[in-house]
Amino acid sequence: MSGYGPGDLFLADCPGRMAVELIADKWTVVVLYGLSEGPVRHGDLIELIGGGISRKMLTQTLRRLQAHGLIHRHAYAEAPPRVEYELTPLGVTLIDPIHTLTEWARANGEAVLDALDADAGAGGA
Repeated sequence: MSGYGPGDLFLADCPGRMAVELIADKWTVVVLYGLSEGPVRHGDLIELIGGGISRKMLTQTLRRLQAHGLIHRHAYAEAPPRVEYELTPLGVTLIDPIHTLTEWARANGEAVLDALDADAGAGGA
């Protein structure tokens, strides 16, 4: 038993809050989704994700996800060196929630943009 109650998720020292903060990072969900089909090399992951993420930011995100046990980095003893990233069993547990979130975004993205436009037209808050 963790010693935390149901309302304690957002306490600063709660492991659940740390997990939410990790997942809420700008690139975490995108990178995990990119790895959902199997092992991927760094350069291929950049192409898969598309614009917006720099090589440096991808490297930092991959290191953070590896440190938290969500992905595995496998370096092959080859010349030139080859490195692939893949989801760990823990990382795989996030794929269904990510798919659900992706479907919600697909279904509601226009409504979110419409609300943003309406707010901007009204002078904001």
